[in-house]
Amino acid sequence: MQIWQAPKPWQIGLVLIIGVFGISTAAIFVRLAFAAVPGVPSVGFSLVLSAARLTISAILLLPAWHHLRSSPPRRISVSYALVAGICLALHFATWITSLTFTSIAAASTLVSSTPIWVALLSWLWLREKLSYMTLVGVGVALAGGIVIALGGSGVDSFASNSLLGNFLALFGAWMYSLYLLLGRKAQQEGLGLGSYITIAYTTGALVLLPLPGVLGVSYTGYPSIVYGYILLIALFSQMIGHTSLNWGMRWLSPTFVTLAALFEPVGASFLAYFLLDELPGRLTIVGAAILLVGVACAIVGARQK
Repeated sequence: MQIWQAPKPWQIGLVLIIGVFGISTAAIFVRLAFAAVPGVPSVGFSLVLSAARLTISAILLLPAWHHLRSSPPRRISVSYALVAGICLALHFATWITSLTFTSIAAASTLVSSTPIWVALLSWLWLREKLSYMTLVGVGVALAGGIVIALGGSGVDSFASNSLLGNFLALFGAWMYSLYLLLGRKAQQEGLGLGSYITIAYTTGALVLLPLPGVLGVSYTGYPSIVYGYILLIALFSQMIGHTSLNWGMRWLSPTFVTLAALFEPVGASFLAYFLLDELPGRLTIVGAAILLVGVACAIVGARQK
């Protein structure tokens, strides 16, 4: 008798919609947390949010350490996971900080350019050949990024320093790309997915935890609503959002799931407009559309290859 049956198409679609909506809320919760603590140094508080997000995730994964102790993995795989955790910490720190300087539309779209940089890094580091479609996608996405940078020169309704914010979001995409590739290497060296995430999340949390103190920012003394937003970022945006997309990978092709995740900046922009009355400029919208088309082309090209 078959115990596990594949879910129906409408069920898979519903879970993916929930997942995309979940990851789209991260930028909203971050912006609301900043609004609740005016006057606090933006970079320091960004590190508080980043460290808290990873720390909560690491705490939830504590039971996995028992498996790691009982079955020690290879040293090389652990090394990849440790460096990946550092990259993940830098990703969260720079992307969350970018939301204090540029619009949610620009930050979310630029950080969604990860597939482009994964393709380029795979070519440079892993010597993987790029398909014609991937090269086209890289060119289109870079053009879109340039348009977003040009569109952030004071036309957005929220952009205190759009050039800096856009660069931080782009740097966050670079770090996340390295995180993905290092995770791939760690798993190729025999480290299980659960063990890899446990090591990477814990490493990222340990890297970020002392940094707010260096900048003179505390983890305590904020309004209770701020801690509520932090919990929502960790549970709703991370656990529900990302977990839903990972679940979809079991039943659908990676291409479809990855393309579905590209709707994150779209969802984040709509939520920012309706909840925060944040309206991106015309060039930002045009650049975001161009960049997403480029990323989609790159992903399709990589999967075709």
